[in-house]
Parts: sequence; structure tokens; C-alpha cells
Amino acid sequence: MTTVATSAHKAHAAHGSHGAAGTCDDPKSVYLAACPCRDMLDILANKWSALALGAMEDGPQRFSALRNRLQGVSPKVLTQTLRRLEDNGLVSREIFAEVPVRVEYSLTPLGEEACVPLAQLRTFVELNIDRFPSAV
Repeated sequence: MTTVATSAHKAHAAHGSHGAAGTCDDPKSVYLAACPCRDMLDILANKWSALALGAMEDGPQRFSALRNRLQGVSPKVLTQTLRRLEDNGLVSREIFAEVPVRVEYSLTPLGEEACVPLAQLRTFVELNIDRFPSAV
């Protein structure tokens, strides 16, 4: 299993308005241009990130299973999305020494926590899609 400490983690920990536990001391700091929370918000608000995380709520997934479930995503975009999620501690990648090599992606505890509000957002959109003018 791979574990990566990324520059985003280091920047988040070093940011003056953030506590040691990685929480924002000032709830409005996400509105500041230099706030590293913005990077995580960008990742989590991304359509493919949110959908990939949701797909992994059912358990570990192989790349091909994720690509089949996330209709419309290209292999390149899915690869980039999974790398971003892994680099930011939301997803872990496990490589099995088999022939052929098998790779599975699964949620980390942080990824599981992120899925809670993302699932609520997906449910909200599904329940209200007819109310959005662009969806009519």
C-alpha cells in the first residue's frame, strides 16, 4: 500500500491560520487567497473526484471497475483524479504481486469522512435536478 506525504499536507500544516490538527482556526480563512483549504475544496468539488470517492464507498475498486462506473470519464482523467486523491490522503492504492498485476483503490479514513458531505450533495442534486433551470 502506498502512503504519500504531499506538499499540500505540508503547506496546510505550515499555514498560520490553521491548527496542528489541520482544522481552520478562523472559519472564514477559506475565503483568503492564501488559504490551503482552497486546494482541498478544489479537489473535493471536482466532479470526477466526488464521483470516484462515492464509487469507492462500496469498497476497494480496480481501475477498470471505476472507469465503468464513472461513465464518460476518460482513462487519462481518471488516472489524474486518482493520483490527486491519493496524493492528498483521500485514497490509498494497493498493488498485488500477481500476474497480471492487480491494483485496487480504496478510501482512507479521511476519504471516508469526505464522503459524508459529498453523498449529501449528490443526494441533493439528484432530488432537485428538475428545479435547476439548466437541467430543464
